[in-house]
Amino acid sequence: MKKKFHDIEYDVKSYFFTRTENQVSKIIDEAKKNDNAIILYTIVDTSLAKFLANRGSEKKIPCFSVLGNLIMNFSKLLNQKASHVPSGQHALNEEYYERIEAIQFTMAHDDGNLVEDVDKADLILLGVSRTSKMGVSRTSKTPTSIYLANRGYKTLNIPLVNEQSIPESLKKNPNLSCVVGLTTEPQRLVDIRKNRMNALKEKENTNYTNINKIEKEINEAKKTFIKYKWPTIDVTRKNI
Repeated sequence: MKKKFHDIEYDVKSYFFTRTENQVSKIIDEAKKNDNAIILYTIVDTSLAKFLANRGSEKKIPCFSVLGNLIMNFSKLLNQKASHVPSGQHALNEEYYERIEAIQFTMAHDDGNLVEDVDKADLILLGVSRTSKMGVSRTSKTPTSIYLANRGYKTLNIPLVNEQSIPESLKKNPNLSCVVGLTTEPQRLVDIRKNRMNALKEKENTNYTNINKIEKEINEAKKTFIKYKWPTIDVTRKNI
């Protein structure tokens, strides 16, 4: 990028994520190929900054810290030392990778997919099945699963049609993982399904919004949760 400083032209070369002495050495060697090179840096790692300053001095390349005085003044103002952790706001620590792994697991195990992996899940959510190709159950299984995944929990959710929907390994060992049943009030589910049908201009599927059928679905789900001693959450008036 060409710049002008009064009548002086100069090129600017930017280097990002410089965190090793080897990277610094390569940058200095590159700078040495140019006449009158100057290095401005924002390295907060004190040992690496010192290495840069020493190598620059050896090569007779002026090096100036852009943040040095600024950080020092802030330290005095706030009466505390700076952490000197590079890219601290974007630290790729173990917790970060665990969260990414949990999100990937949860997405792959959404809506009854790969239920054979129940033993690998931190949490299992069971909720009334959508029982329709229109794809709405509204017991918030998927959004709740994604929320939990962002907190680092591998979450598997299963639509509950009947007991046959539950993996055999989980029925044999109900405490295999932390299992939570999600339920809702029948009338609320009726209203949601009617709105969904109207949006899709669907009029034929009356079973989908039949209050008696929905009450039966929800009651059967509650009986299943009680049978296996799984705690339940009524999501009728709850956000995630």
